[in-house]
Amino acid sequence: MGYGNIRQWIEQLRKDKELAVIDAPVDPYLELPEIHRRVVREEGPALLFTNVTGTPFPVATNLFGTARRVDRAFGQRPEQLLKAVAGAAETLLPPSLPNMWKEKKLVVNLLKTGIRNVPQGEAPVLGVCRTSDPLSELPHVTSWQEAGGPYITLPLVYTESQTAPQKHSLGMHRLRLIDQSTAEIDWNRHQGAGLYHQEAEARGEALPVSVFIGGPPALIAAASASRTAWLPDLVLASLILGSRLPMVKDPLGGHSIPAEAEFALRGLVPPRSAPQQAPVMHVQRIWHRKDAVYPATIAVTPQEENFYLVDYLQQLLSPVHHLAIPSVNAFWTYSESGPNGLAAAVVQDSSPHEALSTAFRILGDRQLSGSRLLLLTSEPAAFSDLPAILENVLERFNPATDLYVFGSGARLGEEHTEGRQGPDSQAVLLGVGRAVRELPRTYSEGVLPGINEVIPYCGGCLAVSGASYEEDPELPVRLVAQLRGQQSAWPLVILTDHAADAVRTQSSFLWTVFTRFNPAEDIYAESEIRQHQLGYKLPIVIDARMKPGYEQEQTPCSSTLDLVDRNWRHYFQQ
Repeated sequence: MGYGNIRQWIEQLRKDKELAVIDAPVDPYLELPEIHRRVVREEGPALLFTNVTGTPFPVATNLFGTARRVDRAFGQRPEQLLKAVAGAAETLLPPSLPNMWKEKKLVVNLLKTGIRNVPQGEAPVLGVCRTSDPLSELPHVTSWQEAGGPYITLPLVYTESQTAPQKHSLGMHRLRLIDQSTAEIDWNRHQGAGLYHQEAEARGEALPVSVFIGGPPALIAAASASRTAWLPDLVLASLILGSRLPMVKDPLGGHSIPAEAEFALRGLVPPRSAPQQAPVMHVQRIWHRKDAVYPATIAVTPQEENFYLVDYLQQLLSPVHHLAIPSVNAFWTYSESGPNGLAAAVVQDSSPHEALSTAFRILGDRQLSGSRLLLLTSEPAAFSDLPAILENVLERFNPATDLYVFGSGARLGEEHTEGRQGPDSQAVLLGVGRAVRELPRTYSEGVLPGINEVIPYCGGCLAVSGASYEEDPELPVRLVAQLRGQQSAWPLVILTDHAADAVRTQSSFLWTVFTRFNPAEDIYAESEIRQHQLGYKLPIVIDARMKPGYEQEQTPCSSTLDLVDRNWRHYFQQ
């Protein structure tokens, strides 16, 4: 059985010498996040800050910041169980006593999943209730000067459908604290809580929302997972935990609360006055343990702390993608490419037409559809080897028939999200069947006007850099013409601000390209229309330069860097 609450996990980290306790006074505004970022970059220990300015609560960060830590937290049992479920699906559906007997061990394990109600006296989360200024004592962790305020960064946002109460959502949606009783929620309007909010808005009602902080690590994992329509989020948490999830009724009414949570916020999100307005939670009360610990995470690009947790969950859920879409053998989203970045699927060996049908099924699946670029190949390859996946596609794709760009109808993020140059769009690149070209691996085609850096990323994919977007927005247009004029052998060219930095690692490539990429605006190629079908011609150029309106990379201010430099040895005194 897994760890029953976050403090059990912290204690295990202490025993494993994977925890650094910082007793020195630390300011949650900029100082604490900078300490965290430095430790995460070195794959250092989890951190427990016991003396945080402005709050009575200790703050724990980097709890899942390495692959070793994630494996230790959850083990192999959940993955083995889901593989068994996927393998037994044909046997158990439809259920019958003889078939269930054949899979009796699996059935027994599945019967252990779900929730169990516990008495209020056995729920530590009900230790303290605060209804006046309920957010005032929470640690105001602020990562950057330009962040817009403090955030709750590991919130488990729980909502229920008002039209079908048996449906629920548990998601990791950041909350920006506005004042002592309100917080802005960053959720996807087209999934889970966002859909339930739309339902409530249509009825002119506020949506009841609960936010849990802490609890079993399995609960945090379930909230981080991609939505799985066939597997309710609390059931997934129970499956990862290895036992029924203990829940307690809120004495003041409303949603039940995980009994082992550290904090539980209860409130309402009223209808918005305009589509571009962010949803705002009006917090009515907060429950917390008498000795609550506040878990948090801090953004670290390109590979954040939760990278390992998200990838674990993808690996955990990968056996069941084939059940949802039989033609999909494997599916992966690349965490380092940012929210809604790059996804890849290995599909059954098929014609391009059948592969396109599979792509449409993926794009139509709310759980799988949230990436700007979807690569499809029929050639097996490890998703951890992006160059191999990309080469499989580039060897096979026909630009006239295998590249599809879908405009502003794409449903990737929030209508209220700022920092986008234009409406969301998506693209699909198919590469199935036999190889049709040999990919170049070294560049020997001469000087490209306006380009000062040319570096291959992998076979067939070239990274180049020249003037910035603000200096020369038309550079990709001329680049396409130049490459076509010299009959370039490179099918894909990525225009970046700094090619050498972009190709340095797989993580840097994913982050640099796909956080600055909107397909409908940033894909350049010659094209023609035949039989109402838009067909492209090689090469394809992607403009992945930083553009006006895109969120700039954040950097710590000099005063924060100096402060942390001065105090570094004091933080880690034994």
